[in-house]
Amino acid sequence: MKVLMLSWEYPPHSVGGLGKHVTELIPALAQIGVEVHLVTPRWAGGVTEETICPVLIDRKERCRSIVYRVDPPPAEAPNFVANASQCNLALEQFARQLWEEKGPFDLIHVHDWLVAFAGVALKHAFKAPLLATIHATEYGRGRGTVRGEVPQAINNIEWWLTYEAWRVICCSGFMAKEVETALRTPPDKVDVIPNGVDTLRFDLLAGEDLSDFRTGFAAPNEQILFYVGRVVYEKGVHLLVEAMPRLLGRGRPVKLVVAGTGDHLNTVRQLAQTLGVTNSCYFTGFIPDATRDRLFKVANVAVFPSLYEPFGIVALEAMAARTPVVVSEIGGLAEVVQHGETGITVYPNNVDSLVWGIEHTLDHPQWAKQRAAQAYQMVIEQYNWNAIATRTNAIYERIVGERAQVTWS
Repeated sequence: MKVLMLSWEYPPHSVGGLGKHVTELIPALAQIGVEVHLVTPRWAGGVTEETICPVLIDRKERCRSIVYRVDPPPAEAPNFVANASQCNLALEQFARQLWEEKGPFDLIHVHDWLVAFAGVALKHAFKAPLLATIHATEYGRGRGTVRGEVPQAINNIEWWLTYEAWRVICCSGFMAKEVETALRTPPDKVDVIPNGVDTLRFDLLAGEDLSDFRTGFAAPNEQILFYVGRVVYEKGVHLLVEAMPRLLGRGRPVKLVVAGTGDHLNTVRQLAQTLGVTNSCYFTGFIPDATRDRLFKVANVAVFPSLYEPFGIVALEAMAARTPVVVSEIGGLAEVVQHGETGITVYPNNVDSLVWGIEHTLDHPQWAKQRAAQAYQMVIEQYNWNAIATRTNAIYERIVGERAQVTWS
């Protein structure tokens, strides 16, 4: 199987769950014999061509996947959608040359609307089937509404992409329903394959003394509440800050550590100052992956109070680190976390419920440890990347098989 993949994100440019998904999926696909050629904009540097995880079988290289980073044109268009369209022209031009040199490819796999222009153009140019993975929608980010010229344009592109796609992958049942509702995609065209996580990077930290590392973020007597991800309104970080006065007011020594950047960061910093809890909140900004992983390990609880969440890969990462989790019972989070079994779920956009979930976790450490152990086992069994790559490849094979039986008009 030989796949041309397009993604707006790939390290060192990785903003959210989409970038993590693509980064982990490609080597997992290579391990089962799928050759992926990924074309992505070169937003944050990195080499222009990089071989990913060549697979050796019987001492011979049997499969190699390659990432191609394409320099985007200067952003001169009047809005983000127009800029994305211009960037797609560069991606398309490069991919056309790649097809002639390294192709043909069995299919084209695109991730979200940001690379839809190039994906659809390549589909028609080479008469190859198009597969789309939808990680989120503008309808969902707008909490059920699409208002304004740019959001409407994005919504229209998302509809167009799912219309042009042979099949559509969503990361959760929640997202599948959203795609069916917002984009009017036929249900029998949609497959649900969850995100995954590799526990190995956390397992390797099990024997490491992290006490000195921990003191860089909290005092020895403080219990750490940890959030990592984009700091945008729909992630609900402001609710965590609003919970802090009540947690501290009951004599509980807690430290809120928020790792990540986003357009809501200054707002939540100002909110912490207004509420008088600045000294108990640490907004780290961007942190390297190694620091993030260690923060998961030293945290007393990982909290994700999202207002909108297609999946919630950070919750899986917390589970892989054996860290107790408290999450909003919403979207994909409600499918990943089973209340009382693998974590605590709370009412979305409800500070009272959020405070209860955090206090319940901190007040009953043995129960929290038991839930964390069950969550870790669930991650190993259901959310490993080999299983996810195998399910993805099954869709590849289905599409290629169906394409072989039809003529292209």
